[in-house]
Amino acid sequence: MSHPEESNTATKQTYGQLDASYKAAGKLDGIRRLVDSFYDYMDNLEEAKIIKAMHTNDLTVTKDKLTCFLSGWLGGPRLYSEKYGSISIPMIHKHLSVASADRDAWLLCMKHAANDQPYNEIFKKYLLEQLFVPAERIRQVSQ
Repeated sequence: MSHPEESNTATKQTYGQLDASYKAAGKLDGIRRLVDSFYDYMDNLEEAKIIKAMHTNDLTVTKDKLTCFLSGWLGGPRLYSEKYGSISIPMIHKHLSVASADRDAWLLCMKHAANDQPYNEIFKKYLLEQLFVPAERIRQVSQ
């Protein structure tokens, strides 16, 4: 019989391999819920006011693009490239001026959105650690 800590460690090690993260996120429906919640927080958190202003008022395409990107990024179907073509996350945001506070606000919205999902705590932590990497690259490229 394994201990809970051991199974948690084993689970964490599988994230990032094949489609383990995609499945942990609830596949496409779970990712859509995450993205919808993320943009709800962006609309409502004072800390996110500046990054919200970087977006158009109609977020339909933006939400779809993030959902499609996350699908492939998490090891699921590569919907972004199928629908929108290739992407370099840092370069597509290069025209924006993204400060550390903006990066942190984006991650805060994602943290709240992840907390709204039925994800286990290990996956939430893993997801946010992984999302820091492209968020930081966007900040670096935009400077």
